[in-house]
Order: sequence, then structure tokens, then C-alpha cells
Amino acid sequence: MKILFITLSNIGDCILTLPVLDFLRQKYPDAAITCLVPPRPKEIFINNPAVKDVIIFDKHAKLIDKLKLFFALSKENFDMVVDLRNSFFGALLPVRKKSLFFSPLRRIPSRIKHMKEKHLFWANLSEYSKKNKQYQSLNITSQDVDYIRGILSGLNLANGAKLIVIAPGSRSRVKCWDKQNFSQLCSQLVEAGHQIVLVGDSLDQPVCNYLQTVGDQKIINLCAKTNLSQLAQLLKSSQLLITNDSAVMHLASYLHVPVVAIFGPTDEKKYGPWSERSAVVKKDIFCRPCEKAQCRFGSLKCLTSIKPADVLTQVKLILADRESIEDKKRAVPGILYHRILITRTDRLGDVLLSTPVIKALRQKFPQSYICMLVSPYTKDVLEGNPDLDEVIIFDKDAKNKGWLAALKFAWLLRQKKFDLAIVLHPTIRLHLLTFLAGIPKRLGYDRKFGFLLTARIKHTKQYGQKHESEYALDLIRYLGIAPVDKTLFMPIKQESEKWVDVLFSQEQIKDSDQLLVIHPAASCPSKIWPAERFAQVADSLAQKYGFKVIVVSGPKDMHKAQEMIKNMRVKALNLAGKTSVSQLASLLRRCRLFISTDSGPIHMASALGVPVIAIFGRSQAGLSPQRWGPLGEKNRVLYKTVGCTTCLAHNCQKDFACLKATTVEDVLKAAEEILK
Repeated sequence: MKILFITLSNIGDCILTLPVLDFLRQKYPDAAITCLVPPRPKEIFINNPAVKDVIIFDKHAKLIDKLKLFFALSKENFDMVVDLRNSFFGALLPVRKKSLFFSPLRRIPSRIKHMKEKHLFWANLSEYSKKNKQYQSLNITSQDVDYIRGILSGLNLANGAKLIVIAPGSRSRVKCWDKQNFSQLCSQLVEAGHQIVLVGDSLDQPVCNYLQTVGDQKIINLCAKTNLSQLAQLLKSSQLLITNDSAVMHLASYLHVPVVAIFGPTDEKKYGPWSERSAVVKKDIFCRPCEKAQCRFGSLKCLTSIKPADVLTQVKLILADRESIEDKKRAVPGILYHRILITRTDRLGDVLLSTPVIKALRQKFPQSYICMLVSPYTKDVLEGNPDLDEVIIFDKDAKNKGWLAALKFAWLLRQKKFDLAIVLHPTIRLHLLTFLAGIPKRLGYDRKFGFLLTARIKHTKQYGQKHESEYALDLIRYLGIAPVDKTLFMPIKQESEKWVDVLFSQEQIKDSDQLLVIHPAASCPSKIWPAERFAQVADSLAQKYGFKVIVVSGPKDMHKAQEMIKNMRVKALNLAGKTSVSQLASLLRRCRLFISTDSGPIHMASALGVPVIAIFGRSQAGLSPQRWGPLGEKNRVLYKTVGCTTCLAHNCQKDFACLKATTVEDVLKAAEEILK
């Protein structure tokens, strides 16, 4: 029996057709199979003992050459033509026997997405891939085995380290993850004790050479040093392949090698890895998968938003022999949200106390695109958070002021096609924005136009029965998500670290100096402890413990800092109004103790693990330390009630007696408990 097998495409697509060739060899073991293939993937079929003849065909050849080939093939009297590219050869060549395939126009059911399964369906082999687990149509010679064995024998795989193959290239630029991200990933894998081998063709040499410099002897560069069958043997000897959407991914899939594949604009449902153990790392931004050769926005955000930590998470799952993330999706009941918007446009501390929500959502939906909408002042709290993909700024006092600007902003949100919005702090404006943005699932609290939400929980924050961070987490608990890690996260930026280094050099502050940072201001007069008392505390602690004192505040509260410093006997560095939020974080993380009013910076210090003394006033339950106090065992909250039945806040008629009830001695005692 004579069979013509036609697969006119690139290397990856040709590998996707190999399961059909396996079947032909199994069903017709004595058949003489001729393969009609393009130049690049010819290596798959040449010198393969299962293939009688290989005809190299260039689809860009002249029409006369195509016709000559057609008539030459007609004379071969093939019994069967199996054409997986629906070319004119398969449609017009005469055959003795009815083709295994039906019409090339045969309709494929919508449930069949992957190209490998489509090829098998065309061949009436839908069940074949489930039964056949052995590759048969890829020839690996003994010379190939010896070549790879010689390379591996020279590698130092001490301490149980295993081999990981990384293919950082692809034929299309829009499929390639950034080399800096691959570099960070390689560094983390090398640090964990893994042996890395880089592979690819001659076009991938620049990126492979770049990555080799990261890990020195722990990274072996075999780019353009293996043929296809040698690469296959290397993959068989490895524990895992990390790759873009590439031909190497399909080769590993055919060999049933575990794969972690990084996908940008292409559709993983059609072209993803098909190993039994595999994971696709992607970010479901609104426009993917576009399957375009060029990004219409020029940003390629579907790839650039993928972080090394995202890939490393999937690598750990595969190496731990746990189910892939795709399997986890199928196993966990409930709705999978691909694009999630979190909103919180109030103050700095409020946003910081919401960071456990971001972390819990990332753990539940590791592949989803997660954004947070905040006001301009609080963006530094979020930029650099590894669990966030984007920070969206809503400036209600300037750029987005007014309803016309808000409507335009809602239209921009609509373009991002979010499928879930979580409104952590209820406002009429945010409820309207998420409604007008057409987000199908909108979750929040039942107040301030709460009827615009599709799901809401009862608002009881005013009773102060638990901490604000727990109130925020209640919303994701409604979704069935049980938060595991409730710690706050405050990012540290390199430029802010450099700013502090320069500042300390100018002010002659040494690394060995102990720093006391004081924040004497707050957003409301009912939260502000007297400046002269802050001065007394600073003087006493500086004299007893040798602290260098730094005073901080926002630009609007510089007079409070100046009033405190005017009452001090020791010298203090006045940075009031001179730091950004990020710079303040870099400053706080270097201090020994932070003393403050009830304000956002206490939560920054708490997130950075810095001991905090927070001075609270006001008797309202919703404003109490139980709801707003700093989190952490090192912290101390000073709070006294003076018998007020109703708190008038900034209109207090008792000269803020609750604040003044906290004495200098109370603060010094709390400091001693922390410092000893």
C-alpha cells in the first residue's frame, strides 16, 4: 500500500500532525509512506526508517514547478492521500482507495479546539490520542543518544539538582517573552540549585548568549548546537521545559515531557502544550488572544505583564508533581474570573489595608489579569506589588473631575472588558463607574447606590467590630475565597532607596545610627496629639537611647512638624512635606521606632515590620483602634476614653480630652516595652 502524507507548514505544526502519522503506521504497518513537507521541518522525516520517501516542497515555488510536482505525484498511483493542510494536492491527486479523511470542508465540532485534536478528528481518530501514549514517528538514533549523554555526563548535577531546558525563542517576535524576564527566572532557578540548558536555533543565539551570562557554569548554552532528534533526546532527559509558544513546546508535548509555556497573543486552546503535565502562563487582558502578528496597541501587554514569579509558580507545581493550573481550574468548582478590577479611592492607609485582598485573589486566580483603581496619592502603595498587573488612576479632583469626565473614564474601563469588579469602599461614583463600564459581576457593600451592584453584603463597618482589613477580606470570602496570607505589602522602589542613601550621606547619618521617626500630623484635628508632647517624647528617647530624630508629614501639615521641632531641645531632621509616599517607605524601613497619630503611615510602618506606637482619640466604634489600629505584634496602641456618649469629632467641645488623656509617660513606657 502506498500513502502520501502531506503536512505543508512550519516545524511546530508538522509536529502536531505526527499523532496522525503514528496511526497510519499502526494501521498499515507494511505501507510505503511518502511525506510531502516544506524545507524547514524536513529533518523530522528524513532518515526516518518509517518513511519510505520525503519530498521537499516549497509553497513559494513557481506555478510551473508546482504543476510538475503534481503530475509526478499523479504517476505514483497512491492508494491514499492524507492531506492535513487542505492543499490542491490532496484535493486533486487521483487515488486508488478512498481517503481516510472525509471532505476537507468537514465541519469540526466547537468542542474541539486544539489543532492536534482537529487533525485527529479529520482522520476519525478522536479516541486515538487517549489510547496512544508512545511517540513513534520521531527517529532518535543511537548517535543522538550518545551525543546528549556525553553533554549531560559533563554537567555537575550535585545536591539532587535536576535538568531544566529553556527555549527562550520563537519564530515570531510577538510570541517572545522579554529576555530580562527570562534572565530573572534563570537566576531564581539557578539559585534554587537547578541545572539550566538553553536551546534554540541560530536566530535565538543572541538571547541565549545573554542568558548564559546570568548563571555562569550553571547555564549550558546548546543553542544551534543540536539537530531536532538530538533536541528530542535532550528533552527526554530533562525534568521540565520552559518555553514560549514555539516548535520546541510541541516537540516536548509529543514526547510527553512536562512543559511550562508562556503565551501572549496566541490562543493556548488551539496551540497550547499537550503533555499530560503542562501549564500555560498567560495574562487574560481584554484583547487576548488576538492571534495577530503585530500588537494593535504597540504595547504587547499580554506578554509584558507576565512576571517571572508567575512562571516560577507553575514550575514549582510541575516539579512538585502536582496538578497543573489548567487541571486545578477544572477541579475547583465555581466561576473563573479572567479580568478583575478592585477599586478603592480613599486614603493611603485604607488602600494599604486592602493589599491582602490582592494577594488572596492572585492565589485563587493565578492566571487572571488583576487591576486596582485608586486615587493619585495612593499609587505608590501599589506600584511594584507582584500580585497586581496594573494600577489605574482615577483623579476625581482634576483630570477626571465632573460627570462628563467620569463617563469618559467609564467608557475606558469598558474597553478593558473586566468580568469582576470588587468595590472595597462604597461610593456613589464608584458604583456608577463600574455599572456604566458594563462589568457583569459587581461586588460591594449595600450602601451609597448599592442597588447598582450585582452582589452586595451588609455594611456594618460603622460598628467597628473587626479590623478594616477583615472588612475588605469579607468581600472575597463572599466569593468563596478563604484568605491564607493576611499580611500587608508595601513595595520598595530602587529610586527611593537611592534617595535615602543620598540624604543620609548629606546629613551624615550612618548605618549604625538608631533612627526615631515621628509623624505628628493627621487628616483631622481630632486625631492630632499636642505638638509639645511629641517634642518631649523625642527629647527623652533621644537622650536615653541615642536616637537621631526625623520628623515627617505631608505638605499640608508642615506647620505641625515645625511646631514640634520648635519645642524640642535636641536636633531633629525636618523632612515634613519633602518625601513622596515611596521615599517615606524607604525611610521608615530603616528606622528603629515609629511614633505617629492615627494616620496612613502607621500601616506603612507595620507592613514593613517596623515597631509602631500609634496614638488614638475619638470614641466612635467605627474609628476605634479595633478597626484602624496598626497590625503586628511589635506595635502598641495608646487609646483612652473620657466618657463621651457622642463623639463630635473635629467639633469637640472638650478640647480633645480623649487625646490629651494619653500622657508623655504613656508613650515613653510603650517605647521602653518595645525597645527592651
